[in-house]
Amino acid sequence: MAGLIRALFQTHLDLTLATGAQFETRIVERPGLWMAPEDLAALTEDLKDIAAKTLARGSLNYGVFSGDPERMKATIVTLVRRKDTGQPVAFNALAIMDIADMPEPTEVLHLGLVMVDPDQQSRGLSWVLYGLTCLLLLFRNQLRPLHISNVTQVPAVVGMVSETFSDVFPTPARPRERALRHLLLARQIMAQHRHVFGVGAEAGFDEDRFVITNAYTGGSDDLKKTFDQAQKHRDDQYNAFCRDALDYERGDDILQIGQIDLVAGTGYLRTQVPKASLAGISLTVVLLMLQRLVLPVLHWFDSSRHFGILRPRKPAP
Repeated sequence: MAGLIRALFQTHLDLTLATGAQFETRIVERPGLWMAPEDLAALTEDLKDIAAKTLARGSLNYGVFSGDPERMKATIVTLVRRKDTGQPVAFNALAIMDIADMPEPTEVLHLGLVMVDPDQQSRGLSWVLYGLTCLLLLFRNQLRPLHISNVTQVPAVVGMVSETFSDVFPTPARPRERALRHLLLARQIMAQHRHVFGVGAEAGFDEDRFVITNAYTGGSDDLKKTFDQAQKHRDDQYNAFCRDALDYERGDDILQIGQIDLVAGTGYLRTQVPKASLAGISLTVVLLMLQRLVLPVLHWFDSSRHFGILRPRKPAP
């Protein structure tokens, strides 16, 4: 509880939550802006440790693995540890992409890289890794919808994104619902932010199908899978969609664009958060919303410092 109260007065998220009987989860927002260098290095080593256990061969050299602190200034890390040993077992590195060429500047949350220690798979961590951070950011953003993107060739992930978020394209459930907004965001992501998901400059992009062709040449090479190796979804429509849309021998990816909004957020709370964790997550949501109410009020009544266009009151002569 003390950690949650402290979060009310933090500029950036740094929360540790119990997410099950065996695990706790730390969510760290933009650590490159505020975290001490030694702590940032330790966080990066935790991510590399999980990656080393996850990859059967090779390594990754983009994003949070690049060793560049600048990358961590636009990253939100969700790190899961075992409670008993403190051992890191899973993470999601969510990238924040600034899109400047829309009708107004827009932030897109790229769902980023998810990795789970093979010994800890099938332990019910997917709800933490694929939606929890986005949910908390939605409520902290006063329920204003946030754009999300996802790049993958894994049918299970395509299905998860399609079922968790709103207004997703492409998805086999709504194959023809591409809006102009989807296209504009996709064009800018491919033009400005390929490095975020390790796609090289030579990769092509099919604007009709949102397929990135020859995607595994920009740092993510060792993530390339065959269709048989890629994890399947329980609903076979997503498996068939990826099999038909992607050339796995060449190394293609799907680029999905969607939103986290009130409908998606409440659906996530209702259907994906385990009942044992629901009370704690709900309390965190309430406190994050209060942060957007309490802090502006406190700042408003502090006449000694700047607040927006307001200037400090001069002392009486």
